[in-house]
Amino acid sequence: MSVVLPTPAQLRAVAEQCGLSLSDEDVGSFRGLMQASVDAYNLVGALPDEVPRVKYPRTPGYRPSPEENPRNAWYRKTTVKGAPGGKLEGKTVALKDNIMLAGVPMMNGSATLEGYVPDFDATIVTRMLDAGAEIVGRVHCESFCISGGSHTNATGPVHNPHKMGYSAGGSSSGSAVVVALGEVDMAIGGDQGGSIRMPSSFCGTYGMKPTWGLVPYTGVMPIEIFVDHTGPMTATVADNALLLEVLAGDDGYDPRIKAPMVEEYTKALGAGAKGLRIGVLKEGFEQAGAEPAVNESVREAAKRFRDFGASVEDVSIPMHLMGPAIWMPIGTEGMTQTMMYGDGYGLSRPDLYSTSLMEFHRGWRRQADSLSETTKLLLLFGTYINNTFGSRYYGKALNISRRLTAAYDRAFGQYDLLVMPTTPMKATPLPPPNASREDYVARALEMIPNTAPFDITHHPAMSLPCGMVDGLPVGLMLVGRHFEESTIYRAAHAFEQSGDWKKM
Repeated sequence: MSVVLPTPAQLRAVAEQCGLSLSDEDVGSFRGLMQASVDAYNLVGALPDEVPRVKYPRTPGYRPSPEENPRNAWYRKTTVKGAPGGKLEGKTVALKDNIMLAGVPMMNGSATLEGYVPDFDATIVTRMLDAGAEIVGRVHCESFCISGGSHTNATGPVHNPHKMGYSAGGSSSGSAVVVALGEVDMAIGGDQGGSIRMPSSFCGTYGMKPTWGLVPYTGVMPIEIFVDHTGPMTATVADNALLLEVLAGDDGYDPRIKAPMVEEYTKALGAGAKGLRIGVLKEGFEQAGAEPAVNESVREAAKRFRDFGASVEDVSIPMHLMGPAIWMPIGTEGMTQTMMYGDGYGLSRPDLYSTSLMEFHRGWRRQADSLSETTKLLLLFGTYINNTFGSRYYGKALNISRRLTAAYDRAFGQYDLLVMPTTPMKATPLPPPNASREDYVARALEMIPNTAPFDITHHPAMSLPCGMVDGLPVGLMLVGRHFEESTIYRAAHAFEQSGDWKKM
């Protein structure tokens, strides 16, 4: 569609929106001055876009039937075979449904995006295929990834792999389920407030949120650049470390990339935890809604590190309890301005933009009533804040996040790792179809207080299963210094090898 000069009426409407008063003479003058800009826009529009070449053949796949997909974890099944050899040879991978896989439909959990087909592969997709992986489909995630529960997808809830009718966590709900059920070897999740770690906690998988700027987010639908992370979700620590080796490193596109170097994370496996200094974060056990049985399970699991030769002691970081409040303006306004009004990308960063996604995603404005209740809530409040106060609370929250980062870093001067529950509770029952909006939202946001702070401080954090309560997994979270994922893997692998977590 070509750009055309605004009509006089359109220009007057735009002027009113901008707070300008234009005379008839002004309107004619500005319309004449705009012609050169219109010509430039149409020249850009006529040029071919600059997107990566798609290297590996694939088909659009199919939507599995309820009989084939009883927990509603899968969105599309397909087969994309990678290179004949490599680190991931023989490994099957599922993609969270906000990750671009060219030619295979993607909906990011929302009815407003259903029917969109990406035209290039995310960087991490290309890297996995180059390493010999086979991508076997897309798995459901929460509506625009705005939920820590698994009940907001437009196609219906995703069920916990251990107990039907219970939450699988979110927003990478399907990723955790298919890994826990053994339907794939590996999956990719995304994490802006805990969306890799929370479903890993609820489902009993290993989920790593890497340091911000270690893994390229290129070709993954953003929420907000400051909190966007993507990373591995697996059934074993070894597979997690192996997958991160393939995913990590600069791709020349993503302005988030800050990694000074990429390590061979698998070399940390088998090194044991002897000599590690571990701090058990007091405030991590004091969150609203914390279940005593979950806290006890994590405390008992933390004690096991002493058996491996690590030192384990309590540590207090009072500012940890402020983390979710500091996260809120960044998550809310970032989502509103970048993902919604910014058509999924916003402006002002040297990224690889998916213009096809931006064009398609604009359609949410014509069907906003079909957005999830969590998306509506953040959209309404974010719009109100911007209309009333502008962006200064976002800016102040980001500034204050540096103080929170410094508080954790002071603790990391004494400890190698911090330990706490990933989620304060185990998986909760899915809200019924007639649930109130209040219950719907509560089940979506109640589990984020320990995970969200590390999305704004950018420390690496991993959830590992450490026990069962009432037949549902409990997640223990290990947090490390920036770019010290190897230390996390070292401790996680020692814990994994110490016994069956389901019997702890």
